[in-house]
Amino acid sequence: MAVSVSRDLSVIVTTDINADKLTDRRQALRESIQKGEPKSLGVSQVMIGVIVMSYSLPLLSTEFTEVVTFGVPWWSGLSFIAAGVVAIVMEKHSSMKLLGVCMVVTLVAVLVSLLALIFYFIDLHNNPETTCNHSLTPETHDIQMFSYGVKSSLLLFTIIQITISSTLSYILYMERRRYGQYSSLNQGVPSTPILVTAPDFNGPITAAEGL
Repeated sequence: MAVSVSRDLSVIVTTDINADKLTDRRQALRESIQKGEPKSLGVSQVMIGVIVMSYSLPLLSTEFTEVVTFGVPWWSGLSFIAAGVVAIVMEKHSSMKLLGVCMVVTLVAVLVSLLALIFYFIDLHNNPETTCNHSLTPETHDIQMFSYGVKSSLLLFTIIQITISSTLSYILYMERRRYGQYSSLNQGVPSTPILVTAPDFNGPITAAEGL
């Protein structure tokens, strides 16, 4: 809001429509994002990332197959955690810029999850679950069974992560599409002046005023 005084003592109060609309947009964006519950989805991503990384630690004591050699659980888990943290921060500080960043990070998490899924399928195919036979000692068989079970669990968690990240990406895309039209509110919208005329002190003085 700006105030200016002209030569004829009239006061012009200018209301900034841009600021008002931008404030309304931020509030509406915050409310809409909170309805989509990105915080809960972000927390889920962080939890899955931590679970994947912690569950994969026992694989270091087993035979190094494709999953362990390429470090799939660790770089995929870190991407899950990063996407979840950005989603949690976005709900507290809602803005179009942060929404775009969150959408990009979440899409990257989806791609990483798909890549990790391919590694898990290849590993499980090349190292299938075997039955106990004379060529394997009971200890070796148990280790192979344990490794296969852990990788199957990681595969399941990765599928869950793909579902969560895809859902969050869709929510963010719809919000960006809905409020993206307001990104240029501060351009081309003039301020609205409100004219307030000051009283005329040079006019005739009535008898009541003289008293």
